[in-house]
Amino acid sequence: MAAPTDADLRAVAGSLAQRMLASDRRIVTAESCTGGWIGKVCTDLPGSSRWYLGGVVSYANETKTDLLGVEPGLLQAHGAVSEPVVRAMAQGALEHLGGDVSVAVSGVAGPDGGTPDKPVGMVWIAWARRLPGDDHDVSVACERFPGDRDDIRRWTVLRALEGLLAR
Repeated sequence: MAAPTDADLRAVAGSLAQRMLASDRRIVTAESCTGGWIGKVCTDLPGSSRWYLGGVVSYANETKTDLLGVEPGLLQAHGAVSEPVVRAMAQGALEHLGGDVSVAVSGVAGPDGGTPDKPVGMVWIAWARRLPGDDHDVSVACERFPGDRDDIRRWTVLRALEGLLAR
């Protein structure tokens, strides 16, 4: 199966924009393996400032802790590519950047860096939604995407946007 094209990503982002505008909600992002690509796809659309607040590219662990509030102990215990860390990134994005919904991604895009436990193509994605009070509803998925580095990142962006559509 071929990786999503720019047109595919734009189409999903367009649907997301309509959904966010109709519900008067705004999105924030916390990206590691995609390096800001989710934010790029969102801001490629005119008028995106009405529904996309911004994001953090937290490629280094220090950025995850400093800008998103991820506890260093989570990173030490589980590594950056893990459910607890991506969950904390999604919650931290809401807490530090605002917004109503967030998405966070962390994975191994390759071509190297994979291990038997965390192979190339493994990506954790978390979506968080602000609830009344200080609570968040968080959903997490672990995906295994095929292809080269570009393909894996494209699949990640697509899945992240599709997940936001469901929130």
